[in-house]
Amino acid sequence: MGKNKPVIGLILGILVAIIINLVHIEGLSAQGQMCMALTFMTVIFWGFQIAQPGYTSGIFLALLVILNVAPPARVFAPWSGPIMYLVIGAYLIAGAVKSSGLGERIAYKFILNYVNSYKSIIISIFVLTFILSILIPHPWPRAFLIMSVMAVIIKSGNIPKEDAAKIGFTVFAASVPVSMIFLTGDSVINVLAAQATGKTIGWVDWFIYMGPPNIVASILTCMLIIFLFKPSQEVKINKEEIREKLNAMGNLSGLEKRTAFWVALAIVLWVFDSFHGIHLGWVTLIIAMGMALPGIGGILTPKDWGGVPLHVLIFLTAAMTIGGVGGATGMNEWIAKTILPSTVPDNPFILAAFIATVSIVIHMALGSVIAVMGIAIPALLLFTKPMGIDPIIPVFLVYTAIGIHYILPFQHLNMLVGLGDENGMYTQKEVIRLGVPLTIVVYIICVLIEVPYWQMLGIFK
Repeated sequence: MGKNKPVIGLILGILVAIIINLVHIEGLSAQGQMCMALTFMTVIFWGFQIAQPGYTSGIFLALLVILNVAPPARVFAPWSGPIMYLVIGAYLIAGAVKSSGLGERIAYKFILNYVNSYKSIIISIFVLTFILSILIPHPWPRAFLIMSVMAVIIKSGNIPKEDAAKIGFTVFAASVPVSMIFLTGDSVINVLAAQATGKTIGWVDWFIYMGPPNIVASILTCMLIIFLFKPSQEVKINKEEIREKLNAMGNLSGLEKRTAFWVALAIVLWVFDSFHGIHLGWVTLIIAMGMALPGIGGILTPKDWGGVPLHVLIFLTAAMTIGGVGGATGMNEWIAKTILPSTVPDNPFILAAFIATVSIVIHMALGSVIAVMGIAIPALLLFTKPMGIDPIIPVFLVYTAIGIHYILPFQHLNMLVGLGDENGMYTQKEVIRLGVPLTIVVYIICVLIEVPYWQMLGIFK
């Protein structure tokens, strides 16, 4: 499709919306039918990337209100809760850790101590991503920070472009499974998944349920990369240049110390959220605001608000609204009854494989993790309701499947943002090469790891 792809997507999305709205759909209200029309139109817009998702999401939100599909209070309900403010705070904290130099200092020290070869570079990327996922609550700034450190290794070691692309690709590929280990590893979609369960999932709860399976997923992904992306020549690490970079930073500055204090406070409050009872969103926002206070802060300045991407917030609002308005208008229930089989598999392993398959198929069609969550999770919650199983099970199975899975870059934003010579230096070819066998990893985690692990915890019977 090439250059015509956005235009084709625009026309296709509008045609699909018109057709869905004109045909008679038995058992679905007029609002539900319009909601479905606008939802599929928007998802097609996202998949074809007709414009930045923020713009197409804004159209969707406005049309929901204009066409009386749902009242503004329902459409923009995400802004009345803590999730949006968690995202805002997370971006500000991530920017503070990067701009203060604290994250870079940690990365340089780690490399000096543990990196000696190509294989150790790949492993170190995963370990650094894990360490920094505790400090930086969003995968993109974390990946770009690690990428800036890897750029020094690539340059100082005279690593050829072919191998540099493999290293850059690993930075962004590692961000996918590692970001799912901690609740604040991805302050957007992890928190959305936790919210979708309808339960209060704290930082520790998330780690108990999702930490070990995604640690396994991270190890398997790392092993796959080492096996599939071998270096074209031996890599020699010039640690002197890295040591010079670290020395040039001097001693730990006051700015870094204050940043470390606020981040440490955030981590303590995140970990003990079940004790103090304050939602992670409000904790994250308060910590970010505290970083701007005089004396004890002075880390964030007015220009740092520019690091909070409005288009991501609009996109997130639309993705969350799909599930909420879809439920209120009956769209979710209709999809569950129409698309899914009438009987639920009794065997937990077969059920997990079924949910993973449905999730992957929808993900291949829609190409957006958040969009699939908005459609698949409500439908599968209704589908599994007769079994009386904990809603955590279907929600986290869906999220595990689509959170790890991708074959093309647009199917996971973590992979999309790193695409190109100016970012991670990799192309679509590398993504597909890992993405195809990664599908097997999805089934291993969902069926062979999560099911017995959750049975051991007593939440999946």
